[in-house]
Amino acid sequence: MSSFQLYNEVTALSSQHTTLMYSSSFSSAIKLLHKDLRQPIYDIYGFVRFADEIVDTFHDYDKKTLFDQFKKDTYIALEQGISLNPILHRFQMTYRQYNIDPALLDAFLYSMEMDLSQHAHDEGSYQKYIYGSAEVVGLMCLYIFCKGDLTKYEQLRPAAQSLGAAFQKVNFLRDIKADFEGLDRVYFPNCDFNHFTEKDKLAIEEDIQKDFENALEGIKALPLQCRFGVYVAYKYYYSLFKKIKKTEHHAILKTRIRIPDYGKVVILAKAKLRSQLNFL
Repeated sequence: MSSFQLYNEVTALSSQHTTLMYSSSFSSAIKLLHKDLRQPIYDIYGFVRFADEIVDTFHDYDKKTLFDQFKKDTYIALEQGISLNPILHRFQMTYRQYNIDPALLDAFLYSMEMDLSQHAHDEGSYQKYIYGSAEVVGLMCLYIFCKGDLTKYEQLRPAAQSLGAAFQKVNFLRDIKADFEGLDRVYFPNCDFNHFTEKDKLAIEEDIQKDFENALEGIKALPLQCRFGVYVAYKYYYSLFKKIKKTEHHAILKTRIRIPDYGKVVILAKAKLRSQLNFL
């Protein structure tokens, strides 16, 4: 193994461990993908997570300066084909290998940047934020799953966007307390969390339900190498969504809903059974 190959291996471990430490659920789902697909998805997740951390977590630092530097370093890494930031190095490798559309990256970084200054959204900015922060992440993954088959990519594109949107909107509902009280953010348009009602919650849930339904049709048409892993991720989030739906509107403003580890084991077992019976 050459020194550069060793560097690539070391940076690969960085993306893997970043995914594992930040999201055990996604890590579990990624392990169900074909082995050739796992590392590229780790690389996408690591990049997305680091960008999100800058705008959501580093409160004692100048977030705009950090984000501007991260954004600049990202484009430099893509241009040069290397980075000393291990997460950016892995991202540029996957980005270049799968010829990911540059417009997807631009949209993602734009949405992340919105979090630095925008604390509430109207319908237009909300849709733009959802697209850039979530739908394009699903589309980046779809580039990997389709392995250059652009016809397949275009066929599955709407469902991939719906799945990304569903995941993000569920996150918003789950994290209302942290976003509103901790970050002073209200993502859902026309919502006042000081006077949040059951009617508000039901309207949001109806929108999310449509996204999940649209996504499931696309998951059924995914290549076999990735179908089961994506389906398990879908089931994790759909189970979380159902738990949120059963929670009173005032309760989700006070606590963070989650699926316990034993619940995830049950979800995986049921998903495996449905897959074996061809009931997806």
